[in-house]
Amino acid sequence: MPDEKDFKTRLKIAKSELDKKTFKDNGEKKGLFMGNAFKLGTELVSAVAVGTIIGYILDMTFGTKPWLMITFFFLGSAAGIWNVIKTAKNMQKDN
Repeated sequence: MPDEKDFKTRLKIAKSELDKKTFKDNGEKKGLFMGNAFKLGTELVSAVAVGTIIGYILDMTFGTKPWLMITFFFLGSAAGIWNVIKTAKNMQKDN
């Protein structure tokens, strides 16, 4: 009977270590996914914002009120989307 008691003790220790490791891995993955989502969102928003600001400054300089801002807004949007796609492909390749 001592072998059975020793086996149960070792089994209980192994299960608790496995549960701790599983929880740690899931927590790290969740943080990784949140970080990647934040990175992609920031890249998209910043590209649109920079394009809009550049267009606004050029409009004020040349007196073409909305046209350059609209143009650079769309260019910034396209650049942001292209950058998000490129970054997502790199993330997928890394995983």
